[in-house]
Amino acid sequence: MNPIALFLIAVLLLISAGAGALRPFLGAPFVLAAAIVALSLKMANTWQKFVVLRAGKLQGVKGPGLFWILPVLDSVVAVIDERIQTTAFNAEQALTRDTVPVNVDAIIFWHVHDARKAALEITDYRMAIDRVSQTSLREMIGSSMLSALLSDRKTADERLRTEIAEKTAVWGITVSSVEIRDVAIPGALQDAMSRQAQAEREKQARVILGSAEVEIASQFVEAARLYADNPAALQLRAMNIIYETTKERGATILIPSSMVDSLNPPSALAIAALAERKGD
Repeated sequence: MNPIALFLIAVLLLISAGAGALRPFLGAPFVLAAAIVALSLKMANTWQKFVVLRAGKLQGVKGPGLFWILPVLDSVVAVIDERIQTTAFNAEQALTRDTVPVNVDAIIFWHVHDARKAALEITDYRMAIDRVSQTSLREMIGSSMLSALLSDRKTADERLRTEIAEKTAVWGITVSSVEIRDVAIPGALQDAMSRQAQAEREKQARVILGSAEVEIASQFVEAARLYADNPAALQLRAMNIIYETTKERGATILIPSSMVDSLNPPSALAIAALAERKGD
């Protein structure tokens, strides 16, 4: 009973008590009025709709606000909440298209857009939404590959929302969205997928390493051709390598005397001059 009806009933009973103190029969009309208010005055909140039947037939959908019904003839058969509702549902050990058992948890957001249909077209629309959601989820899993289910959740969510919305629209229900929260696969399959992913990464790393080796080898071949055409450049490069090695590491390097003679500046200059003459 709503607070306004309670207040009016209390006022009428107080008046009845006062009138009855003067004369007993004067309080009876106020008691009767209080009973009528208790049975007739209803109040619906802004998110509620009251479905009223009169003598078994639909009289109307009332609310929000205050309204009256006829005692005995009218009855409120359903109070519909039109706010957005959430329902969690799942599918356990459902087989995907590639015969992989998965456990899927999802949640649906919905609301009632037609209170008359929700009250009269189906016995319990909340239970029906739960059953339809589970059935649609299993159908979607059975027609989807595991890889698509794991990698493209948004497509699966939209597909599931469309299927559920088509089935519940006739009950006055609007499905706002469906979100798959978790897809659980067997532990053995998780290990296999982890090994497969690791093998793919190793394969890619080996391909990259092989490409780098090819590039390095081609650079070495090109350098060998340059040094073969310019012996002086090869000698200068050898001297630079020795210098850089001793400079950075501070090490002592023992070099054969024949190599020292070939690397001394006069010899290097002579080799360079000889290379220039050959070029002329």
